[in-house]
Amino acid sequence: MELFDRMLELSGQGFYCAQILLILALESEGKEDPDLVRAMSGLNGGMGFSGRTCGALTGGCCLLGYFIGKGEAEELEDPDAAAMIRELVEWFEEVMGETYGGCSCEQILDGDPGNKMRRCPRIVEGVFEKCLEILQKNGTI
Repeated sequence: MELFDRMLELSGQGFYCAQILLILALESEGKEDPDLVRAMSGLNGGMGFSGRTCGALTGGCCLLGYFIGKGEAEELEDPDAAAMIRELVEWFEEVMGETYGGCSCEQILDGDPGNKMRRCPRIVEGVFEKCLEILQKNGTI
């Protein structure tokens, strides 16, 4: 199944941007983690559907953290973790911020609920692909 089709399938199941990104990350490793997916719901719709920072951006940061962050006491965070996350944020601000006038859900949707279907799937897809690019460039995956 193509990435975009899988994303639409997950959306149709009631998942949102940040959750979809982490489901895709988990699936890339053949894993499931409903607790993690549930936790990601706090980022959806700009943090609790408040319209603030896009959940695709914050979810993308979490996706990177899933692969490069510290998860156990004896584990070390990737030394380039902050730089990789910063790269995603700067890319998002440049590409999405310029395209939609900002990085918040409110700005991206521009007062039109229909933009959720027109804009958000491509944004989530772009974030996922950018995260993969960053991880591959840094030899993480």
